[in-house]
Amino acid sequence: MPHTEHLSKQYDIDLDTLRSRVLQMGGLVETQILQAIEAFATGEAGLADGVIRNEARVNALEVGLDDVCGHIIARRQPAAGDLRMILAISKTTTDLERVGDEAEKIARMAKQIRERGPVPPPRLADVKHMADTALAMLRRALDAFARLDVAAAAAVIRDDRLIDSEFRSVMRQLITYMMEDPRTISTALDILWIAKALERIGDHSKNMAEYVIYIVKGTDVRHTTIEQVEREALRSPGGER
Repeated sequence: MPHTEHLSKQYDIDLDTLRSRVLQMGGLVETQILQAIEAFATGEAGLADGVIRNEARVNALEVGLDDVCGHIIARRQPAAGDLRMILAISKTTTDLERVGDEAEKIARMAKQIRERGPVPPPRLADVKHMADTALAMLRRALDAFARLDVAAAAAVIRDDRLIDSEFRSVMRQLITYMMEDPRTISTALDILWIAKALERIGDHSKNMAEYVIYIVKGTDVRHTTIEQVEREALRSPGGER
């Protein structure tokens, strides 16, 4: 019996450590986005270069976390809630790695804009607002994961509509810039790619929020309406644990 109890405690420690490592990866990815946006806003090439270099760290964290998930599944053969947790963690790390890819893309576009030369880029406050929205979604998705808070997760999913709307607004403004001054076309297209990267960060944050609901409720809410998601989030707990 003591041996069994020891194994159970070690298993809980393994799962807690795994969750902590996911949050550490989330912190790195958040920093990547902040620095990429700062590079875009200021034209600071050093910041952009740092984001590009650190992408390798993000990739290594994903590989390491996937390896740990595989070993836990092989050794512990988890069931029910624990299995959902490990599967969701594996998917969450994939989304975080892709958020890192988007941050790198923003950094590369920022460098291209700076290197292009004398035509000043359109100053779009909406791009900064999009960045704030995307970062807020990521932070709240990670917080929902840390606390296993389904109501917070549902709120992140709802905000995906907001960032999609902001992207469409930026796109309309950029089309107007390009029509009014063809010299801005190359730079405006780079900014459009930055806006699209921010919209994709919102998508990945939404995915991570959906995994929180899957962990807690055991229900896959992907490809469902926000109204269905919110009903599921409010549903009384029951079923397998």
